[in-house]
This record gives sequence, C-alpha cells and structure tokens, in this order.
Amino acid sequence: MTAASDRKAHARSLFAGIAGDYDHWAQLLSLGQDRRWHDLMIETVAPAAARPGAVVADVATGTAAVAIALARRYPACRVVGVDQSPEMLAGGARRVDAAGLGERIELVEGQAEALPLAPGSADALTHTYLLRYVDDPAATLAGMARAIRPGGMMASLEFGVPRGAALPAWRLWTRAGLPLFGAPGGRAWIATGRFLGPSIERFWHEHPLEEVLGWWAAAGLEKIRARRLSLGGGVVVWGTRSG
Repeated sequence: MTAASDRKAHARSLFAGIAGDYDHWAQLLSLGQDRRWHDLMIETVAPAAARPGAVVADVATGTAAVAIALARRYPACRVVGVDQSPEMLAGGARRVDAAGLGERIELVEGQAEALPLAPGSADALTHTYLLRYVDDPAATLAGMARAIRPGGMMASLEFGVPRGAALPAWRLWTRAGLPLFGAPGGRAWIATGRFLGPSIERFWHEHPLEEVLGWWAAAGLEKIRARRLSLGGGVVVWGTRSG
C-alpha cells in the first residue's frame, strides 16, 4: 500500500469512527471555538456567496455544519457539500433535513483531489480542516480553485499552532486534555485526541503559513489574506479567483 493510500485510509477510518457524535465533541474539544471559527470564515466569502443564485461549494463538509451555516447566512445561494466519508455525509443528511434545507443543500460523496464539480461552476468555495488529510495540498488547492469562476472566492479554516506564551498550554491541551476529555466519547475519540495535536504541529512545521499562502497564489488566487484566531489556534485564509 502506498503512502498516499495510507493517508487516505487513515482519514476515512478516523472520521468513520467519530461521525455519529462529531459535532458535539468537535465543539467541546475546541473549547467552544469551532462554531465561531466557522462563522468568521463564512463571512469572508460574502461578496461572492451573497449574490442571488450563487452556488457555494463546501469541501470536506463532514456533517454539513458549514453547509447549513452558509445556507442560513446567504439565503439566496445554493450549497453543494462534498466529503469522502459516507458516514459523515449520512450524519450531514440528517442535519440538513432537520434544518429544513434539503432543497438548497446537496451533499455529494467525493474527494477534494478530484472534485465532482465542473470548472468555474462555483461562485464561492469553502474548505475546513482539510489540508492535513491530502497527499498534495498544493495540487488540491489548485484543483479546488479551478472549480471557482473568475472573480469568485475561496476561504479555508485550519487548526493552527499558537505562538509564544500560549504554546505550552496548547501542547498540554492537545497532548493530554484532548484524549482525556474525549474519553467519554469512546475509543475513536481517544485516538482522535491523540492524533490531532501532533498532526497539526507537524503540518505547520513542514508547511509554514507563508508557504501555504504561496500555494494559494500559485492556484490562481489573488487578494489573499490570512487571520489567526484564538491566539493562533485557528487560521482562516481567503482570496479571490483571478480573472
């Protein structure tokens, strides 16, 4: 089995095990920041997503939390949520139906590396906690950018690593707090807690923010901006597809 398939298999296994109560535990283990970070990311694509009839793609949509928030924030848009995990999408479908948004949100099984979207078909595209789970993040960003029309927008949210005095506390929380407080969620959440902190830190060590922003520019995005959230625990990046 190749390294690429190892990474994909791990991601599938990880999310299959936590799909049933992902939203509850994600909010708890992020100390209540997950939903606020989503909202801040969603606001950045307003110039494109608020257009009447806009199509907004949400990649790595999971259980559709961002897709639902997009549909509520921009009532004139249609949302296409894409995720590779059928277990997560099943939870997302239930949430979409419960929110009464089935006519405006379509959930599609697919991979970020090969989106089931035509070039230029999206007015805006969001992706959340994605880049650590793909084998070639630069190429994946380029592929997602091709799905956006010229003048459309892309925005992302990733976990970050705090700087300075906040770093020791972050490491303590991610190394000890996440597995401990995730334990009531079962073995899958303990494994997720143990994986998360080292995975986040390794990604940003190997790919500093300046490199990631370079990937965005190489993918054809301009007016690129980045914002660190909650002392650096989250990072939002957004930009406009060049013409």
